[in-house]
Amino acid sequence: MSRINTNVTSLIAQRVLGQNQQGLQTSLERLSTGVKINRGKDDPAGLIASENLRGEIKSTNAAIGNADRADQVVNIAEGGLQEVSSLLVELQGLLTTSASKAGLSKEEKQANQLQVDSILQTIDRVSSSTSFQGIKLLNGNFDFKVDNVAAGVSGFRVNAAKYGASGLDVNVLVTGSAQQGGVFASFGAASLNLGGPTSAFTVEVGGSKGSRELRFSSTTTLAKIAETINTYTEVTGVKASVSGTGVKLASAEFGSSEYVSVKVVKDGGIGSASNIGVYNLQDGNFGASKTSRLSTFASANNGFTDKGQDLQATINGIQATANGKDIRINTDFLDVAVTLNTSTSQTLGSVGTSKAFSITGGGADFQLSSKVDIAGRVSLGIQDVAIRKLGNGDTGFLDSLGNGKAQNVVDGDASGAQKIVDEAIKQVSGLRGRLGAFQKNTIGATIRSLGISVENTTAAQSVIRDSDFAAETANLTRSQILSSASTNILSLANSQPQSVLQLLG
Repeated sequence: MSRINTNVTSLIAQRVLGQNQQGLQTSLERLSTGVKINRGKDDPAGLIASENLRGEIKSTNAAIGNADRADQVVNIAEGGLQEVSSLLVELQGLLTTSASKAGLSKEEKQANQLQVDSILQTIDRVSSSTSFQGIKLLNGNFDFKVDNVAAGVSGFRVNAAKYGASGLDVNVLVTGSAQQGGVFASFGAASLNLGGPTSAFTVEVGGSKGSRELRFSSTTTLAKIAETINTYTEVTGVKASVSGTGVKLASAEFGSSEYVSVKVVKDGGIGSASNIGVYNLQDGNFGASKTSRLSTFASANNGFTDKGQDLQATINGIQATANGKDIRINTDFLDVAVTLNTSTSQTLGSVGTSKAFSITGGGADFQLSSKVDIAGRVSLGIQDVAIRKLGNGDTGFLDSLGNGKAQNVVDGDASGAQKIVDEAIKQVSGLRGRLGAFQKNTIGATIRSLGISVENTTAAQSVIRDSDFAAETANLTRSQILSSASTNILSLANSQPQSVLQLLG
């Protein structure tokens, strides 16, 4: 049949040509842009997945930038702390030099005090001047703010904490008391009553720091015995006190590493009456001895030792590690160290009426995850290293070494001053160690893991979105050939009706 009003063949050729030209345009677009999803209709599901992955890549790269920035902040803080540490070491040497009384003039000690004052002033200056973009780093600006501290808490340090808008309560539950090592030596009278005026009572007293052998003659009072033992407390770690007709010997500190040992070398014929000898102290009442005697003095030549006990407690439900009256937990959400006073450390139950203290704010927060939530945030506490803060309530603080203060090097307590400096060195080195661990482990691991995440996420996004040039060039060639063929066919289809004219003669 031959028709001219409707050229069906031409219509078919036009449709196919349009399809081939659309395929050609698609291939050209994908090859020119490098992506195969240029608009939603190209792949609706793929577009959604691709955009989500692009968002993750962007936020992960931002988190890597945050980690790099955190590393720079800690580097600057570490630089200031390193200088403070060097100054404290120098201060330690000055204390030892000035402690010598013979061969050292008063003028020399005063000159040393000038150096001490200069060191103290420099530490304060470093504390107040170490900054990042004008933000002070070592003046307590990034320390945690704490409120409602219970009376039983004698010291605390918040190293890291994650908390919401309402802050975080720190609850301490004492489950086992802290104890000193201790024994009771009962002499049955207020003074020694030995076998004769020339007899001597010889005893070796030992503790965690060392031991001393002491010799007492007949009629020596218990007060004198305790005084003599206390003379050596700094070298034995044992202190003594008179209790009734005996002397209680106890370790100067609390904890499982502390102990008291008593070895009677010669009993001096003191006798073995039922109230004379060595007794253990009561478990629940350290101020009183047990009723049953542990040994007579004559049988105590092999020695007896009683060890102390570390505090047992939980902090916010986590079993704490302990050293004496000091306890600490270190978790992803809370790193805190707490020191309890003696009475609280020996009272089972909760510390404070409802909580030990509350963390209300502060800390240096770093967002080290692509997802902004509490799990992706790392919070670090950087304590104030000013001289009024270095030290503790038991030993004193570094500012007491200043001119005219109790621990000055001219006429002050040199031993006490050295204990303060020792504690300050421990605090600064401990802070440096925490910052170093944060840089090496937290920041370093974060950058490495986020970098791998960016690589993998980018690869996944590329598979979904990027053009496959090998496939697209093949499609382009195919579309070009089909488009050219369709054009030729359309030309033939359009010329076909002209053959009808031959019928009109």
